[in-house]
Amino acid sequence: MKIFDAHCDVLSKLLENPNLDFAHGKEGLDVTLERMLESGIGVQNFAVYLPERWSGEFKYVLESIDLFNERILIEPQMRFIRTKNDLRIASAEGRIGALLSLEGVDSLNGNLAYLRILYHLGVRSVGITWNRANWAADGVLEPRGGGFTARGEELIMECNRLGLIMDVSHLSEKGFWELVEASGKPVIASHSNASAISPRLRNLTDAQIGSVIHNGGVIGITFVPPFVSVEEPVSMDKILLHIDHICSLGGSRHIGLGSDFDGIQQWIVGLEHAGHYDRLVNLLLKHYREDDVELFVYGNWFRFYMEHLPD
Repeated sequence: MKIFDAHCDVLSKLLENPNLDFAHGKEGLDVTLERMLESGIGVQNFAVYLPERWSGEFKYVLESIDLFNERILIEPQMRFIRTKNDLRIASAEGRIGALLSLEGVDSLNGNLAYLRILYHLGVRSVGITWNRANWAADGVLEPRGGGFTARGEELIMECNRLGLIMDVSHLSEKGFWELVEASGKPVIASHSNASAISPRLRNLTDAQIGSVIHNGGVIGITFVPPFVSVEEPVSMDKILLHIDHICSLGGSRHIGLGSDFDGIQQWIVGLEHAGHYDRLVNLLLKHYREDDVELFVYGNWFRFYMEHLPD
């Protein structure tokens, strides 16, 4: 069964440590080419995330994209996904589709020309914030809990004009509702869970989940242990609680995966890297119909991107 993972931080690790080996190594990376092939990953979204000390420097975004081209796309098993047709071809050829996203717009420094440049370089989704505030909006851990700035509202409009998908993972709750109202387009939560199951600020309330569902977005279930369960150690079966809850809200066609591999320092027991997806699939097949499992792990994200990527 093919896997579609909506979020990993391989590029951030490669940026900080160029000696890491995506193609052949296993040390230091959760997501490697070998593990992706083992698990049958059909599409992987690679996030451009800058460590906080570099977060305001656009040159590191460009360096991350250079790493994406020189260390990821250079492998013949990979295909860059920029359009609907790229996604179709990757699927038909059995190659791994590679999407490119931006996690946090800090580095744009309010310059929307930089946003347009990233679109032309192949970025197809944008997470507005990381955990703190930036020039556009407040992140989920910003104490004041604000929403969008005036310049941030311009960012929303420009994302809509370009066709960039907006990602609410890490965005403050006030920002979430302002984005939904201002945009009018489906939003995604690439790596977020249900706060009703694990009450963390990074997770989504039932009202937020309902809004994502109502507007046709997708929620990527993330594997960050504290976002899965308040109990430790966290076992894979705890993921089922989030899936069950979102399904109970009418979201069975709006659930995907968003591992956050390589952006975490703790792991779910038995799901320590991208080579273990078969374990998760086998667990899901014990509890859900095969057709539903296929949607959770691949089909829902595939359908969404086929609807929202450019032609």
